[in-house]
Amino acid sequence: MRNSSSLFPAVLAGFVAVLVGYASSAAIVWQAAASAGASSQQIAGWMTALGLGMGVSTLALSLWYRAPVLTAWSTPGAALLATSLQGVTLSETIGVFIFANALILLCGLTGLFARLMKIIPHTLAAAMLAGVLLRFGLQAFSNLQDHFLLCGSMLLAWLIAKAIMPRYAIVATLVVGGWVAWLGGDIVTEKLMFSVVMPAFIAPTFTFTTLMSIGLPFFLVTMASQNAPGFATMKASGYPVAVSPLMIFTGGLALLFSPFGVYSICIAAITAAICQSPDAHPEAKKRWLAAAAAGVFYLLAGIFGGSITALMAALPLSWIQTLAGLALLGTMGGSLSQALQHESERDAALVTFLVTASGVTLLGIGSAFWGLIAGGICYAVFSHFRRA
Repeated sequence: MRNSSSLFPAVLAGFVAVLVGYASSAAIVWQAAASAGASSQQIAGWMTALGLGMGVSTLALSLWYRAPVLTAWSTPGAALLATSLQGVTLSETIGVFIFANALILLCGLTGLFARLMKIIPHTLAAAMLAGVLLRFGLQAFSNLQDHFLLCGSMLLAWLIAKAIMPRYAIVATLVVGGWVAWLGGDIVTEKLMFSVVMPAFIAPTFTFTTLMSIGLPFFLVTMASQNAPGFATMKASGYPVAVSPLMIFTGGLALLFSPFGVYSICIAAITAAICQSPDAHPEAKKRWLAAAAAGVFYLLAGIFGGSITALMAALPLSWIQTLAGLALLGTMGGSLSQALQHESERDAALVTFLVTASGVTLLGIGSAFWGLIAGGICYAVFSHFRRA
């Protein structure tokens, strides 16, 4: 009985992680594919391939390492593609995918990325994670302004459940929010259709111009804005899994399925934090169950890839944002505690946190990367003068 009571929050955490991942960026992925000239049928096939790829990788890695290893597509990479693929043919787009994923695989095989990740101090990794999650925490409360009844009822349900039965706080939040949204007519189900669309093979074309102007920036953005925060999140959450094997597995899998529209399979950061939270399971060694559950939900999302956008559109955005923010509160609090625990590293950690939370984008690379860079410079300078 005790095992089943601990398993349910883990399954729910996996569901929320996949829900948040798709809700926050599925539209961007769809837009990127449309920019390349893909038809609705082809885009649906790409979503199928992406869901299956993330499901297989998440399940395999979580079961192998017995750690909550969650994969995701590269949202920053999709945003770059959405603005760069105008006028590029579908076959050239597939060539870009193959080129970028081959470079990621090469990073894993050479161990270069693993050496870079070892340089990042634990306090800065935790501060970066807290900065990434801050926006989600703020959204849990900012939606009160326009959706007071829905978000207020969810916050009240979370508060009461957190005080009485903390393990089921997110369950209560989800149920109460869903009930209020349904009664208020905020859940639109008229256009919901569940269909299976098989991904189609597209032969690649490689041109030097597209590989250098799109493929190389896409690779750099994916590594800096998705994989680096993903590994830093695992490190901050207490799961220092070897970097290179994960890069080889995810890069190799993405490379294999690139001709079917899998533009990337990366290590997740924000959604992984949900599965790595104490709310997912009270025992850190068993939180891999939440990631494994997420892998199953990814597979289901992949099977019904043609319907996933319609499903996301049926749910109120404020409900998703509030649920995500409350689900991430525990992880954000733990990250802040770790980031500020050493007084000598506190200023560098605060710089990392603030730059990351600012959302600044420079050279097409997101704030999580620049937060680590700015904090790392502060850390190095302060450490040098303390030794002098």
